[in-house]
Amino acid sequence: MGYKMLQIKLPTLYQDEDIRKAVRKQVGDMDFSFEIEKKSLDARKKNDIHWQISLVVSSNKLKGDDPIVSEPLRIPFKKRTEKVLVVGSGPAGFFCAHVLQLAGFQVTIIERGSEVEHRTKAIHLLESTGAFSAQNNYAFGEGGAGTFSDGKLTSRSKHISDERRFILSEYVKAGAPEEILYMAHPHVGTDNLKLVVANLRRQFMENGGQFLFNTRLENITVKGKQVDKIVCNTGELEADHIVLATGHSAYDTYRMLINNGVQFGTKNFAIGHRIEHPQKLINLAQWGKESLPGVKAAEYRLATRTKSEIPVYTFCMCPGGQVVPAAAYDQKSVVNGMSHYQRDGLFSNAGCVVGVHPDMLVGHTSSPLEILDWMDKLEERFYLFSNSYILPAIKALDYMKFRRSKEITSSSYSLGLQAAPLYDMVPAFVSKALTEGLADFSRMISGFETGLLLGLESKTSSPIQVAREKDGLCSGFDNLYFVGEGSGYAGGIISSAADGVKCALALSNK
Repeated sequence: MGYKMLQIKLPTLYQDEDIRKAVRKQVGDMDFSFEIEKKSLDARKKNDIHWQISLVVSSNKLKGDDPIVSEPLRIPFKKRTEKVLVVGSGPAGFFCAHVLQLAGFQVTIIERGSEVEHRTKAIHLLESTGAFSAQNNYAFGEGGAGTFSDGKLTSRSKHISDERRFILSEYVKAGAPEEILYMAHPHVGTDNLKLVVANLRRQFMENGGQFLFNTRLENITVKGKQVDKIVCNTGELEADHIVLATGHSAYDTYRMLINNGVQFGTKNFAIGHRIEHPQKLINLAQWGKESLPGVKAAEYRLATRTKSEIPVYTFCMCPGGQVVPAAAYDQKSVVNGMSHYQRDGLFSNAGCVVGVHPDMLVGHTSSPLEILDWMDKLEERFYLFSNSYILPAIKALDYMKFRRSKEITSSSYSLGLQAAPLYDMVPAFVSKALTEGLADFSRMISGFETGLLLGLESKTSSPIQVAREKDGLCSGFDNLYFVGEGSGYAGGIISSAADGVKCALALSNK
């Protein structure tokens, strides 16, 4: 059997037979099979938008060596008696637990929220009535914050190619679309992710793992360099190793850990607002037409710097998605975005944020506890504007001129909007930087300035970072690990999951 790598160009709406015709043009009329290695949309020229596809073609009539096949992730299995407790069921926590289980450990995952089925009901109640659940919301519950998002599976983290392939293949086994294995910008969508995380959980439990829902970490007891046990709302638990994967919204957990001697420092992060547009406007700006057969919805990722060198950028763009109330705690107001797999909603939204350091916000050298308190007060300020989850909002054009909007246009946000001076609700240097950024983005995407700015985007990443070793081991401890977004070393589904995998492999090889 011979193999050949081919690059082909196809229209956005194509069939498998079109692939075969393109292959025959290059290899001749022969029997062959093919596998897509990579697929990306080339939209640089609006009059020639097409898919660029890399293929591995195999045939008895082709000459050539076997294609390079990536080695599977090496997980060292052996019978073990050690018990590992993983706190949090998001990508970092679950994949750390999954690999540890495959390596032979006895693993228990605890999750402060409920199974995704119950969590979904609580979120529907929030969106329809404003009734907030501290246990099940957009931040907490099975699968973590990523379960209710666009489900992007891209990552700019380096040196995680093996982990990434493993994670994506596990997602496909659990029901994710196979295209995530080869798309240049893969995404799953919240509708698929809810099914995937439930399937992963069932498999984990069938393999002997334990899942304890509605179990919130409240304290740890420390003896020397060891965490002796953890205290939960349901009682005490013990394990040989504890892996924290709490996510970046668990401020109560951060405070408890700091009070117990876990070392943290402050780090760069970002704050701003969500910006929303009609999806057709973004399609028209990016493609030159309001729809494109074979492609779901146009995306964008924008970045610039102000005259004073402050970074302004868009974050977590959700094509055809909706803006959602994403606060982790009651009487706080935070927004995020979410999309279904088809990305067929009427609006697009993205975080429009300013890169900051905590010291810039408090005006002096800050401590981890101080910036957590500052962020709490900021999120509370946005809630108290209406004393509800009605979002303060403003037209981007008005924001750029520091004037209140007289009326607010329609939005995907379900709990209502109220005109507000958003530029006065964040630090002045943040709103000034955003006005410069919005002006630049409006030159990059036609009509961007007609968007609607909503609420507070404050959860791009954690403002603090744990002191830890490369394998995730917390400095000063022998059996306490911290992985994922909550550690301050990862961001997004893939990099967080990979951080969990790396920790599990390091622990397995000790």
